[in-house]
Amino acid sequence: RTLRIADINVVAVVQIVFWRRENAMPRLLFEKKGRAIWISHLDLMRVFQRAFKRAGLPLTHTHGFNPRPSVSIALPLSVGVESTCELLDFDLEGDSFDLDEVLHQLNDTLIEGIEVLKVYDSGRKLRDLTYLHCQVDLIYDNNIPDLGQEKIKNLFQEKEIIVAKKGKKGLQDQDIIPMIRECNVHGEDNKLVLDCIVCCQNPSLNPMLLASAVEKYLPDIKPDFAAFRRIEIFDGTMSSTTP
Repeated sequence: RTLRIADINVVAVVQIVFWRRENAMPRLLFEKKGRAIWISHLDLMRVFQRAFKRAGLPLTHTHGFNPRPSVSIALPLSVGVESTCELLDFDLEGDSFDLDEVLHQLNDTLIEGIEVLKVYDSGRKLRDLTYLHCQVDLIYDNNIPDLGQEKIKNLFQEKEIIVAKKGKKGLQDQDIIPMIRECNVHGEDNKLVLDCIVCCQNPSLNPMLLASAVEKYLPDIKPDFAAFRRIEIFDGTMSSTTP
């Protein structure tokens, strides 16, 4: 009988924590640029936890045997990638707080390369995040190859593009065309820029696979270096996920 009561209590606590995270946590939009792109996801979490503390903004903590500060970052970003659309959910102690003050106090304590752009009451549920606007730079040591822009444009109009994707079970071939909603190409100096909208979860497409597709199908215009950056996140109707 004692065990039954304990089990019921544990279930109740889990439900309460889940409800607070889903319905009560405000959200902030931040960018990650410059040298900050080399900070890993876990270290970035620690950066924000310390920033909240230095700013005098006490975070609530999760319940359980190992309480943790109530901060979480959606869609973890790979090391070395720039972004202007990162989302962080947080929860502060107290009944109310000034959102603008939170923005200014955090920016006063955050490191170079990380800046809070906006703080708002709550955002779309994470499962509603569907599409990512990204830009992939294909950089060439010399000039852009002849007809490079046209060839890449034609490539992404194909019905199927198979590339190798690294997963838990090793490399697996994957058709990336169903995960590309839109892809445009333009030239800038010594680089070609792929301006694309791709799926960001369920399923997700790593934008670097767009560069891999160029290397595989168009070896004559293989770039000397490739990198991408996140621009904005949308829901399934292509509405912005930030108010």
